[in-house]
Amino acid sequence: MDGTRARELLTRERTRVEGAIAGLDREGPLQSAGRGEPGELGSEDLYEDELAQGRREALREELAAVERAEARLAAGTYGLSVESGAPIPDERLEALPTAERTVDEERRRR
Repeated sequence: MDGTRARELLTRERTRVEGAIAGLDREGPLQSAGRGEPGELGSEDLYEDELAQGRREALREELAAVERAEARLAAGTYGLSVESGAPIPDERLEALPTAERTVDEERRRR
């Protein structure tokens, strides 16, 4: 994959992730500081807050993956597996611009 297309994909991915994080941050917590117990009136807000926090953490991990991919692009190793150095197919990078391994390597990790 050429560098221009890789930068475009990574920029789009960064924008998506940062936008999602900003959206969660804008919404803020639903539950008041005096957290209620599950089952109490309003405990749905507590559930939603915890769900949002989990989503925020997942998005931060995605942002870290974007940063690692940008570093590989700058180093000239974008599109190569971090495990074996084998080329990652362009189709995989189009679908998952932050891919660090080939599909087979990723399957073996699970």
